[in-house]
Amino acid sequence: MATLAGIATVATEANSQTGFYPRTRIFVRSEFAQLRTAIVAQSQIRLPDESFLTEAQWNYILSFLPQESIPLVKALRGHDLSEVDSGLQKQWEQERANLAQLLQAHRVEVLRPDLLTTEQKLAGGIAGYSNSFVRDPWFTVGNNVIEGALRFPHRRLEVLASRSLMDSRVYPASCSYIAAPQPDAVPLPSPPSTTSVDNSPYIEGGDVLVVDRYVFVGLSGLASSKRGVDFLRKHLGPQGYIVQPIKLAPNVLHLDCALGFIRPGLIIVHAPALLEGLPPQLRGWERIDVTKDEAFELATNGLPISPYVYVTDPAFKHIGDRIARKGVKVEYLDLRVSRKLGGAFRCSTQALWRE
Repeated sequence: MATLAGIATVATEANSQTGFYPRTRIFVRSEFAQLRTAIVAQSQIRLPDESFLTEAQWNYILSFLPQESIPLVKALRGHDLSEVDSGLQKQWEQERANLAQLLQAHRVEVLRPDLLTTEQKLAGGIAGYSNSFVRDPWFTVGNNVIEGALRFPHRRLEVLASRSLMDSRVYPASCSYIAAPQPDAVPLPSPPSTTSVDNSPYIEGGDVLVVDRYVFVGLSGLASSKRGVDFLRKHLGPQGYIVQPIKLAPNVLHLDCALGFIRPGLIIVHAPALLEGLPPQLRGWERIDVTKDEAFELATNGLPISPYVYVTDPAFKHIGDRIARKGVKVEYLDLRVSRKLGGAFRCSTQALWRE
């Protein structure tokens, strides 16, 4: 049986030989704790057939995108991006490769999900498929790995691409691993003006932001649901976590599209999207405020590598300059294709170890 002293010796030797921590730990303390192991997304997407949804439903789910993204998204209905624009597909793949290289340059271990198989794509049927934003289908809080339940039907099976990572990294680690109950067989979120009711436990990683024992969860109607919050509380509450819902404007997909953490005491936020204001725990923090248009372009969806290094897009250089004045080094990487498709740096990564 290994002793604590023996484990410490192994860790010390690993550090001295490689400069890295041993890769057996799964734990996320906060959004800005030192990033040590991260998954970088693949780039596969096919939206549902146009006839799969009503016009009102399509308009509702398009409401969270900037206007310049809408023609591309409409063209993807019933088609894989590689069929619609092979050049754009290659640019998207290169963005993720560049992101992986940037993280590795900061001594972050980078893992990748599998590509979807033909059978997995076919399983989506006319609802389509996605393997594009690894943040959402599962997430980590403390030493809890949690598979979510996604509201959009083309994303329902997205977690399958990460299952080999669960086998190789999660099962051997000292952590829990649970999955949310399956959602009901409904097509998509309906506009708020309709009378449809869906009590499914949707919970998506883009809505879940962790700061020590606080777990903030966004609720806009497009992604996570109250029942999803109940599911998180059921599992995390006994461990001492406080799960705090944040009501979002109905055209905000996820909480990280309106609120982001940079370092302790500093956030980036589009405050009007938080319908009841910032939660009390964050009201004393310094703020970098962004406009509605900047939020739609995903200005809040940067990625802290540590409390001292933050990654964002060169499109937000003017915001990065404000962040740099707070004593944080800002790294820039072009993620324009990812942003066209509704996600940026946080959406494109999944932290396994932040501590």
